[in-house]
Amino acid sequence: MNDYIIFLKGINVGGNNILPMKNLKALLSNHGFENVRTYIQSGNILAKGARVTSKEISSLIEAEYGFSPETLVLDKKEFLEAIDNNPFNSSDGKIVHFYFCATSPSPDKEKIDKFKADSEEYVIRGNVFYLHAPDGIGKSKLVSNIESCLNTTATGRNLNTVRKMQGLANDA
Repeated sequence: MNDYIIFLKGINVGGNNILPMKNLKALLSNHGFENVRTYIQSGNILAKGARVTSKEISSLIEAEYGFSPETLVLDKKEFLEAIDNNPFNSSDGKIVHFYFCATSPSPDKEKIDKFKADSEEYVIRGNVFYLHAPDGIGKSKLVSNIESCLNTTATGRNLNTVRKMQGLANDA
């Protein structure tokens, strides 16, 4: 059995794709996962199980809830490496963001530069796009165009969430 960090994209946002974490924990437990833990309502999950794919998790959710969220599954080692590779040193966990990519990003640097605010900095390492956004991401044009800039599906988490998931992973 391996430890997996599972990120769901676009759930429980604006009254759409409602998926209570308590129900999700039960669903995963009923399908062979152990020690399932979640953090906040935005689809951050730690679970122990046999080899699992994003498609399998999405299919389970679709069968139970009628929608198939984009899902990213990382094994614990991949997740901890992403944290170690974070190039930004910040005590403010709301200004550093990790965009975990489904496949290796193929960045369109011209497009990134077009949308990037002067205050924003980024680094791409492996399948993670790291963004330092001291002015926040609420109005960031880069964030709202991130997938087209990277030419892959990506799901973002701020450093606070990543740290919380790291704590859960280290406790596993």
